[in-house]
Amino acid sequence: MANTDSARKRIRQNEKRNARNNARRARVRTFLRKVERAIATGDKAAATEALKAAQPEMQRAATKGVMHLNTVSRKLSRLSARVKSLDTAAG
Repeated sequence: MANTDSARKRIRQNEKRNARNNARRARVRTFLRKVERAIATGDKAAATEALKAAQPEMQRAATKGVMHLNTVSRKLSRLSARVKSLDTAAG
């Protein structure tokens, strides 16, 4: 157990940050699930809208240090390629 005031404060701060980061990570996963669901249905318009909504949320997670920037870039690139391919498959 923490013995100093500063150590106790550090524990409190870590708990707050951990809760905040977990919430942000869960939010990103929810947005990703929406994009995946839209891609699975084959609806390009819905997939495009879901991707547009997910992109700023994922970028924010990278900015806040919850996810690595390259991870976010890679996921967005792959998702956008899949959304784009919906058009060529349908048309």
